[in-house]
Amino acid sequence: MKTLMNVAETVVDDALRGMAAAHPELLVEVENRVVARRDAPVAGKVALVSGGGSGHEPLHGGFVGPGMLDAACPGEVFTSPVPDQMVRAATLVDSGSGVLFLVKNYTGDVLNFQMAAELAEEDGVRVASVLVDDDVAVTDSTFTAGRRGTGATLFVEKIAGAAADEGRDLAEVEAVARRVVAASRSFGVALTACTTPAKGSPTFDLPADELELGIGIHGEPGRERRAMMTSREIADYAVDAVLDDLSPEGPVLLLVNGTGGTPLLELYGFSAEVQRRLTEREVPVARTLVGNYVTSLDMAGCSVTLCQADEEMLRLWDAPVATPGLRWGR
Repeated sequence: MKTLMNVAETVVDDALRGMAAAHPELLVEVENRVVARRDAPVAGKVALVSGGGSGHEPLHGGFVGPGMLDAACPGEVFTSPVPDQMVRAATLVDSGSGVLFLVKNYTGDVLNFQMAAELAEEDGVRVASVLVDDDVAVTDSTFTAGRRGTGATLFVEKIAGAAADEGRDLAEVEAVARRVVAASRSFGVALTACTTPAKGSPTFDLPADELELGIGIHGEPGRERRAMMTSREIADYAVDAVLDDLSPEGPVLLLVNGTGGTPLLELYGFSAEVQRRLTEREVPVARTLVGNYVTSLDMAGCSVTLCQADEEMLRLWDAPVATPGLRWGR
């Protein structure tokens, strides 16, 4: 494996140093492994904090900034951050209006954020938590009890972030985030395995003529393996899997997400097939986002996330955002 890294042991810290140099609007504490808005805490604003294992960039650190997160905690590659990081992030960004933890449903993340919430509240920080569990591929997996948290994390962070920017209180921002989770579903497909820096070789065996349907963002097994399919066939399978679970009534937000190793040329072509299938299923698309947002290192593949969006969700989605990984309207 050829990589742009020095040694596996420092890959996360090296990335954080580079992020600090590239984005002076962020406060990047390399030793504590916390990324925060430099202008935090913002007076009168509920603070949003998320985090998870590194290797999914731009999630979560790339979504820190006005309109989304106030802070993020990167763990080691595919490994949960620790409670001390989360408490540090919460105390850095709390204005006194409370902190909302947004947690992907992976056992390590859930347990550590729960412990961090207890510790932060002992320090006088009001904390609420929302669990993101949007993956329809499997119910229980290697890393989770229940559904995995995947692409809908972006929708939750953006829409709840806009609600917090409007000055809503902690209970109101939490309610918005829960509505987005309830309205969102995802399905992922892997064309190749990913390679973690520590291992230096693919994390699982996927023959060149096969693909994995329903893959998790750490390479967890999906529903089934099949012989390689066309973009059209993959789109039909993924969209149907999501719609059979979601059954939206009205327009949807659509995220066509790359897992890190698939070029935009292919993602846009795949997006066209997803749009075709949604039209055939009579599902109107209100907004579309295409790109690498919730990745799995160098995995080639994609995921489809739909969110049944009401008028308020669409308005909050369209609200200005200024982060390294997502930016419009400012």
